[in-house]
Amino acid sequence: MKAKIDIGISEKNREEISKGLSHFLADSYTLYLKTHNFHWNVTGPMFQTLHIMFEGQYNELALAVDEIAERIRALGVKAPASYHDFMKLTSIKENLGDLSATQMITELVLGHEQVIKTARGLFSMVNEVHDEPTADLLIQRLRVHEKTSWMLRSMLES
Repeated sequence: MKAKIDIGISEKNREEISKGLSHFLADSYTLYLKTHNFHWNVTGPMFQTLHIMFEGQYNELALAVDEIAERIRALGVKAPASYHDFMKLTSIKENLGDLSATQMITELVLGHEQVIKTARGLFSMVNEVHDEPTADLLIQRLRVHEKTSWMLRSMLES
């Protein structure tokens, strides 16, 4: 027997919010994979700095994707959890081939900015139905992604 969810948000609205959060999860997971890839494969004079920085970023993203997936589950919807699902849902493009350290930083800036845009796109729906826990999660994630993209962009200035 499945227990009915009665948290003050209709099933239809919970499903719509979860659909948006699934897109957000896919973007976040794809950014996690990209960051981990760059951690492993960065080379050049900034190797040590970038290797350590990328590790901190992918570890933070690993925790974040868990929070996002758990919010989807709390809304009563199954969270996407496969590469196949994420590839269909993400807005972030994969990088094939070797990139320079500067290109990696640029790609991560673009990735964080895409995650920011995906999160911002959910606010009107979330606010309309008074889903404060999802709004809080989005605000926390926006804070992290905006700060990270600023720090990465700063490394590109000459």
